[in-house]
Amino acid sequence: MSNDTQATWLTQEAHDRLKGELEELSGEGRAEIARRIEAAREEGDLKENGGYHAAKDEQGKIEARIRVLTNLLKTATVTEAVFDGTVEPGTVVTATIAGDPSTFLVGSREIVAEGSDLTVYSPVSPVGAAIVGLRAGDSATYTAPNGKEIAVEVTKVERYEP
Repeated sequence: MSNDTQATWLTQEAHDRLKGELEELSGEGRAEIARRIEAAREEGDLKENGGYHAAKDEQGKIEARIRVLTNLLKTATVTEAVFDGTVEPGTVVTATIAGDPSTFLVGSREIVAEGSDLTVYSPVSPVGAAIVGLRAGDSATYTAPNGKEIAVEVTKVERYEP
């Protein structure tokens, strides 16, 4: 798997789910919010029209999500993870970080099923960047956002299975 930090690795399942969400938001989601805005406009004065302002806020959220999904899907690499024992996007890592054990996915939050409690670190996050390419038994340090040096030891690397 490429270490291209601009691409986001997605499983086919996650890609299909996100594409479906984008299609829903771009089609029926936009149409529904437009109907709500129009109905609120017909109520009269827009300055004190709570329904209108709520619908406009919702429209902004939908448009923001559409932009996020569009960019994500445009740059996504859709493959099943090729597992060779190294930490890369699409692997679940068990590691000791600053003395505390932790298990997490290296990748994108978008690939984890909704409701999952699996922690996700981007491969370009401080901890993600420090461990990409390592194997079980390898150690590294990274600088946290607060400037503190943190030690991490990889104890287990597994392929992510959604």
